[in-house]
Amino acid sequence: MSVTTRRPQPAGRVVPATKAARHQLITETLARHAVPSQAVLAEELAARGVAVSQGTLSRDLDELGAVRIRSGDGDLVYALPGEGGDRTPMAAQTAPSLHERLARIAGDTLVSAAASANLVVLRTPPGAAQYLASAIDHTEMPAVLGCVAGDDTVLVVATDPTGGDAVAQAFLDMAQSQRPTPDTTAAPTNQGDPQ
Repeated sequence: MSVTTRRPQPAGRVVPATKAARHQLITETLARHAVPSQAVLAEELAARGVAVSQGTLSRDLDELGAVRIRSGDGDLVYALPGEGGDRTPMAAQTAPSLHERLARIAGDTLVSAAASANLVVLRTPPGAAQYLASAIDHTEMPAVLGCVAGDDTVLVVATDPTGGDAVAQAFLDMAQSQRPTPDTTAAPTNQGDPQ
């Protein structure tokens, strides 16, 4: 089994001690990492600042519909039901496959990208913004703090206070080539406070 790197919470991200927040962290963890046991999942959550008892974790997994399935490596791992019409549980996807999926979706949906300071506005055809935003949310992109979607517009907030132009260009390059760009996977270059 491969060992996963634990990622700390992004700077400034505070996780409240609520069931909803815990469920979201479990969902994110199972989607991004091969988790073979509740003990490993508890360690992953603790590394992200959430301490949970085995009993609570067991109830959470049951409520989320988690099951153990064989991964591509043949190991038993926890998985959650898929989204949308296909509810088949799937093992965690690797970061490269998530970036490739985002690049394909950007190629299919991105109409334009414009930036101002650390904000990026991505335009899509009507009804496609949620689909693109979901792909962005599921892909770990250190240069992106988060995004909000409407019907045909996604507002992306770059981590770097002046990083909007680089993030917008990365999305444009990704859409054109339908391949992940180094800008989407690299950590932001300037973490200084805004002046």
